[in-house]
Amino acid sequence: MPIIRGSERYNCQVLCFNRKIVMIRPKMWLANDGNYRELRWFTTWKQKDQLVEFQIPPEISEALSQNLVPFGYGYIQFLDTAVAAEICEELFTPNPPHTELALNGVEVFLNASGSHHQLRKLDLRLRAFIGATYTRGGVYMYSNHQGCDGARLYYDGCSCVVVNGEVVAQGSQFSLKDVEVVVAQVDLDAVASLRGSISSFQEQASCKTKVSSVTVPYNICKPFNLKMLLSSPQKIMYHSPEEEIAFGPGCWLWDYLRRSGASGFLLPLSGGADSSCVAAIVGCMCQLVVKEIANGDEQVKADAMRIGNYTDGKFPTDSKEFAKRIFYTVYMGSENSSEATKTRAKVLADEIGSWHLDVCIDGVVSSLLSLFQTVTGKRPRYKVDGGSNVENLGLQNIQARIRMVLAFMLASLLPWVHNKKGFYLVLGSSNVDEALRGYLTKYDCSAADINPIGSISKQDLWTFLRWAANHLGYSSLAEIEAAPPTAELEPIRSNYSQLDEVDMGMTYEELSVYGRLRKIFRCGPVSMFKNLCYKWGATLTPSEVADKVKHFFKYYSINRHKMTVLTPSYHAESYSPEDNRFDLRQFLYNARWPYQFRKMDELVQEMNGDRVAFKETGEDGGTAAGGGGMGVVAAASGNPKAGF
Repeated sequence: MPIIRGSERYNCQVLCFNRKIVMIRPKMWLANDGNYRELRWFTTWKQKDQLVEFQIPPEISEALSQNLVPFGYGYIQFLDTAVAAEICEELFTPNPPHTELALNGVEVFLNASGSHHQLRKLDLRLRAFIGATYTRGGVYMYSNHQGCDGARLYYDGCSCVVVNGEVVAQGSQFSLKDVEVVVAQVDLDAVASLRGSISSFQEQASCKTKVSSVTVPYNICKPFNLKMLLSSPQKIMYHSPEEEIAFGPGCWLWDYLRRSGASGFLLPLSGGADSSCVAAIVGCMCQLVVKEIANGDEQVKADAMRIGNYTDGKFPTDSKEFAKRIFYTVYMGSENSSEATKTRAKVLADEIGSWHLDVCIDGVVSSLLSLFQTVTGKRPRYKVDGGSNVENLGLQNIQARIRMVLAFMLASLLPWVHNKKGFYLVLGSSNVDEALRGYLTKYDCSAADINPIGSISKQDLWTFLRWAANHLGYSSLAEIEAAPPTAELEPIRSNYSQLDEVDMGMTYEELSVYGRLRKIFRCGPVSMFKNLCYKWGATLTPSEVADKVKHFFKYYSINRHKMTVLTPSYHAESYSPEDNRFDLRQFLYNARWPYQFRKMDELVQEMNGDRVAFKETGEDGGTAAGGGGMGVVAAASGNPKAGF
């Protein structure tokens, strides 16, 4: 909880025992990168060498009959063991507190955490507290939030107990429950035994820096008793990335729906991969709700009855029936839409159980074009019909933006049509790669209230579709996954069909590579070019690599402004470009990148010169191979960064 001491506000863990506050432990290292900005609100506790007295506020003091409490960094010494807190981010610092605390005799560590879900991240977290006790011994009790944080994050639980590097109890990662308790029976003699067997631990403990403590004259362990069964090490439960995509956003959507006061979701369902993924996730959410009600969760049952407008004691028992009450899909076709996508959307809606509409937007598009012609005297044409790039893009944007307007109109008025209270939340369906490239219309149907897949890569979504077709029971997703991705905003001709990757000038696989290098490895154009010369050098020349990097950065910088209005999206990927909280960057760039692109051209010329010289000296295979090896060694010794 937040606690003010003097003029400073601290993020604290309050440790209570038998109706008394034993100690207040302020956080010493705050999370201040990625999704977190704790330094906006709190300051770090810097007085590590002492515990100070804290005056308890009067109303609490009277209730507890307690005036003062120790405040600061330290541990609690019971008669039979020592217990200490390590708070969230402190576990992941280069020199975590548990190292010093273990040398001071602390055997039990309590970590109250707020750690968010990210695809393939759980193993990193588990390794942290397994490693904390593997070489030092100890019991690590990790407690994590679970659910939507009120914004883009989903805290993914997985509370657990670890003893000497082995997990003996693990909670669920994704759940609709409000509270989940993880219990383990452990033998602290095992901790003392391990520490006594490690000579280096004994030596370091003998010259440790002393940490302050609070004495509590009480035994918290029970004596040896055969009726008590010790918790055994268990195999760690990991979900596959496909399961993470289904359950994480599914639970996040349920939390958002029940807490927002909305009556349901509305999704523009195009029959393409992205919107179909969103539909499948909502379908998965409905399945989770029905399953949790069957397991006896009264809170989920009450929320579902309220949102689904159930009366006379009835409640959801079938996921398709529940989806019909809270999930609305609409196919907004035009003259450029194919019969195949229209059919796919309808079949998938039937499999999930959503209330489905089929709307043609041609009349609205034609009216707008007639208005434009009346105002300007000109009527734009598509490129395939002889129009310019400007006309072609404008005609596509009109269709996309009409769909956004229609989606919000339906979301606000359909509850009235159905005699229901409240409103529907509009779901977006653009993915992280399209956002990074800017391959979306500003204020089109990707503009919505929330987006469960906005931070997930296209490649992961394709894999999810294949998984969901088999595991969620929506078999039509297999056909949708196999179809080539297309926006269907241009006319279909016998010799032309619009395709996303052709439009973008790059593949989705390449976009994932660019995204990771840009964000995770902090690469600008020049350093990305160098990295990709190593990665793609076997198949592409330096000149070809340079052209690809230039093409990406040109469109990334031109479209960066779109990130300022990106629909709030479930955070699932570490290279998300959303600039509200995670990827804080400017949105006005010099899209020509004059210095960086010129530097890349110079490097290409140098490498081409090196290649010519290499070919002249290395005529046979043995000499060329030797020369190549010498070149790598010279680069590594002359320029450590290049060698790395």
